[in-house]
Amino acid sequence: MLRLSKLTDYSTVILSYMAKKPEDIYSVARMAAALGIAAPSASKILKILARRGLVQSRRGTNGGYLLARPPEQISIAEVIDAMEGPLGVTECVVGKDLCAREAGCSIRNNWRQLNNVIRQTLDGVTLADMNRSPGGRR
Repeated sequence: MLRLSKLTDYSTVILSYMAKKPEDIYSVARMAAALGIAAPSASKILKILARRGLVQSRRGTNGGYLLARPPEQISIAEVIDAMEGPLGVTECVVGKDLCAREAGCSIRNNWRQLNNVIRQTLDGVTLADMNRSPGGRR
């Protein structure tokens, strides 16, 4: 089963929350309380997202985090990449020389095609889309 980590799941929840009012600056405490996510987990996630360029941090009394780009320009694929690294349904899709059977594998290209379909789907869903009802997407 393909499954994202809890931190990746929480990161999409946090970013989708921020996408509702992308011009706002959000404190960790505000988001943690509003979303029911432990403050240390929210802080860890936001630091990772800041390093990856998806959010920006602001210091000071009214500091916090804000989206680095409009929600329509941040895909779910980018969020997953930021939290987990490159998407790959199998090791051989992520890089070379990770599988002993790689040279003679008859299904590697099929895994690549499948991985590409999943990636394109995730690239096509933005933070703005995550806040729309499922029937309301493009």
